[in-house]
Amino acid sequence: MSLLDRIPALSDDEVVNLLANARRLSEVGGEKQKAAAAEILPALEAEAERRREARLERAKEKRAATRKATLRRAAA
Repeated sequence: MSLLDRIPALSDDEVVNLLANARRLSEVGGEKQKAAAAEILPALEAEAERRREARLERAKEKRAATRKATLRRAAA
């Protein structure tokens, strides 16, 4: 199983860490490291963005539920 195949199974922290490492290696790594980083960066960036949007959506839903509960209590 390649690293690209494992990305969806990684934790959020692991994705962020791997993304930071890939970005660093794409700048200062050797030729082989730069090539590997270039191969994996688009997938990592897409996964990190997808997870960020999911976190924001969950927070938005939680705020809406809290607001709804607060309005119900105020109306009672």
